[in-house]
Amino acid sequence: MIPKTYKEVIDLGDGREISIETGKLAKQAHGSVVVQSGKCMLLCTVVSNYHQADVDFLPLTVDYREKFAAAGRYPGGFFKREARPSDGEVLTMRLVDRVLRPLFPKDYHAETQVMIQLMSHDDDVMPDAMAGLAASAAIQLSDFPFECPISEARVGRINGEFIINPTRSQLLESDIDMMIGASADSVMMVEGEMDEISEEEMADAIKFAHEAIKEQCAAQVRLAEAVGKKEVREYEPERENEELEKKIHDMVYDKTYAIAKAGSAKHERGAAFSEIKEEVFNSFSEEEQDDLGKLIHKYVAKAQKIAIRDLTLNEGLRLDGRQTTEIRPIWCEVDYLPSTHGSAIFTRGETQALATVTLGTSREANQIDMPSFEGEERFYLHYNFPPFSTGEARPIRGTSRREVGHGNLAQRALKGMVPEDCPYTVRVVSEVLESNGSSSMATVCSGTMALMDAGVQLKKPVSGIAMGLISQGDKYAVLSDILGDEDHLGDMDFKVTGTADGITACQMDIKVKGLSYEILVNALKQARDGRLHILEKLTDTIAQPNEDVKDHAPTMVTRRIPNEFIGALIGPGGKVIQELQKETDTTIVINEDPETEEGIVEVLGVGKKGIDAVMAKIDSLLFKPEVGSVYEVKVIKMLDFGAVVEYTDAPGNEVLLHVSELAWERTENVSDVVNMGDVFDVKYFGVDSRTRKEKVSRKALLPKPEGFKERPPRDNNRGRDNRGRDNRGRDNRNRDNRRDDRKPREDKKED
Repeated sequence: MIPKTYKEVIDLGDGREISIETGKLAKQAHGSVVVQSGKCMLLCTVVSNYHQADVDFLPLTVDYREKFAAAGRYPGGFFKREARPSDGEVLTMRLVDRVLRPLFPKDYHAETQVMIQLMSHDDDVMPDAMAGLAASAAIQLSDFPFECPISEARVGRINGEFIINPTRSQLLESDIDMMIGASADSVMMVEGEMDEISEEEMADAIKFAHEAIKEQCAAQVRLAEAVGKKEVREYEPERENEELEKKIHDMVYDKTYAIAKAGSAKHERGAAFSEIKEEVFNSFSEEEQDDLGKLIHKYVAKAQKIAIRDLTLNEGLRLDGRQTTEIRPIWCEVDYLPSTHGSAIFTRGETQALATVTLGTSREANQIDMPSFEGEERFYLHYNFPPFSTGEARPIRGTSRREVGHGNLAQRALKGMVPEDCPYTVRVVSEVLESNGSSSMATVCSGTMALMDAGVQLKKPVSGIAMGLISQGDKYAVLSDILGDEDHLGDMDFKVTGTADGITACQMDIKVKGLSYEILVNALKQARDGRLHILEKLTDTIAQPNEDVKDHAPTMVTRRIPNEFIGALIGPGGKVIQELQKETDTTIVINEDPETEEGIVEVLGVGKKGIDAVMAKIDSLLFKPEVGSVYEVKVIKMLDFGAVVEYTDAPGNEVLLHVSELAWERTENVSDVVNMGDVFDVKYFGVDSRTRKEKVSRKALLPKPEGFKERPPRDNNRGRDNRGRDNRGRDNRNRDNRRDDRKPREDKKED
């Protein structure tokens, strides 16, 4: 018997709906829902242990996976089973985690797992836009201590009109692709890419998405009430001691304020803060240290945070002595690495990124193979964050989620500025060498310069900046170019990238409730001033892209050829193209354009000579002589009845020069007139109607000898009777002329 189910439907306003259903699947989970739009279905389950883990943070795991069976496909690779998550899945996990995590109580430390699975795919529905809704709806049906329902929505804009959760095809027409995470009261997360929009347009897009999210939050409340809202579980809260907190605050606040006001460097400042912590800790007895150690460290950190925030709000000063709008010193350099196709260093304060660019053919495109999307990227960026960049020693265990997320942000910031007709596949790699505040924005800046150094013709240079916000009551301060410490103590940290004409990408995490759009727009405008300042430093270093690639970098030439010539260029078993690549030291890639029914030939090579040789080969394949034209040829083979000649402008194109077309005089031996390797001109007469072969003539270009008499034309009526019938070789026999002495055929005897 199918169990009773509960369902809520959300109207998106344009005929599309999203439904949330519970009660049928995964009933042993602490909360489970199926979210559906069209044929797209997500199953989300949530489970949280009933005992607190011995850690001082929330051990929350958000896992998002797309099942290949959902799209009726097999996983790629040798093992036909889903393996490690793709970058696309990791990015969705990060989007959901960033909105959920702040809404759990700070003292809730039970291990919690949110699992979201794509169970059925619809080409017209992008599942990542519903992942946040599914996670929050499942939590609402659980007994977790969770502040309020949230949801996420994607917003696009087509022809000036905003649209919620656009399809992938609609996004191709959209100038905005943003994901917004919010509760009914507050926006909490923004991430996306834009086509150089203004700060006001970005705020309008956030407002539009927030209105849709409010309805999605209300639907979750209705569903929980219909099922029966569970009592919030009890858990052991963190130990508190108000008297101890006040005592430590009095011991720490003034000293921290003074150190923060001194404007020291990162390591010097960190050592001074650590000295305060050690001094406070040692002021307690060993018994008190054993009993209150965790609380002491907690209250010291809290008092220091308050002191640093107060310094900024009261005096407009920051940890390193800067004003709120001041950018750290910047120096840049391009062409630093001699063997790369492009390179650049960007250093801002204590943050440094070294970017490299590699140019390749379509064969090097980044292949994306997900159940919800198959395709390739001709421009992609990889970001590496080694532990030495922050002066730490820790094990390296593959690419972290953070590295995937920061690299994706920088990629989205730059990709819109790579021209569509760029012939190369372009890979940018950012190596973060120092980090104290927004290495992802340093990656954008170093990536811009490295691309221009490599000769990639960027439409416009792009810069990026990380911003912070500290607020208390009616007072607030927007911080330009934040430090790592300011990232943690602020109420909002956001990264904005763009050109001189508008925003290309953003990432925001808003920690304060009810942030006004007025403050948001003001923060974005201050970010614009900072971006333009940084952009000026970039263009002072390299004003515009280099006209050509470097001497040691490959040059890319593309050529379109009719499909019928592709086979000839490849050759049997790839013999022709392989030998051509070897001879010319080039890389040749052939793709077919299904729309134009043409072949797109990409030739990549360092030397011009090799590329020219490949182009000559292609020209020879496409060579079609015109009737009446004169061409230079070379003798490549001698025959009894003529010479085989090759067009010198189209090597490989051969034609027979018949012995009768060598000279006006009768030629007994071909070698009497021409020899191997001779070069001369011939006239092209097209296809001979009698032989149905191409005809060329050498004698047609020679003057007739004096007194030359041409042979009379052949009598085509020779051998024909009066009625025009050809009687050659016939004795005009008819049926009456049979031989009378022929014996009749005997029947074949049976065995």
